[in-house]
Amino acid sequence: MNKCIFMGRLTRDPEIRYTKSETPVMVINYTLAVDRKHKRGDEPSADFIDFVAYGSAADFAEKYLYKGTKILVTARCQKRSYTNKEGRKVTVTEFIIEDQEFAESKREQEKTEEAQTDKDGYMYIPEGADDSGLPFN
Repeated sequence: MNKCIFMGRLTRDPEIRYTKSETPVMVINYTLAVDRKHKRGDEPSADFIDFVAYGSAADFAEKYLYKGTKILVTARCQKRSYTNKEGRKVTVTEFIIEDQEFAESKREQEKTEEAQTDKDGYMYIPEGADDSGLPFN
């Protein structure tokens, strides 16, 4: 059985494109930040995993998903090869989406968004916070 299950947040809005065939098919790509259960030393606390959606899965992603959305994805892992423009053979491992669903309620999602930004779209920094890590000091 080839089935992988992931839960995470979209790192950016889904990328939409269409195949170059006689009857074009919508293809959606997006990346999920998936938290690791255990962090060791200097390792990152999340993995960034790329996904591909076709057909109804692509339609769903186009209509309802955007940066920050927390979702649960069921996918299959697939390898494919192609020859690039330079004539080199490239092998790619992809996670093809079979099912995707929301992993939090609309209310929880709105609370997360409010906590991260203020009314002008800027990140909220509480009064008296240590600003030594800000890039413009």
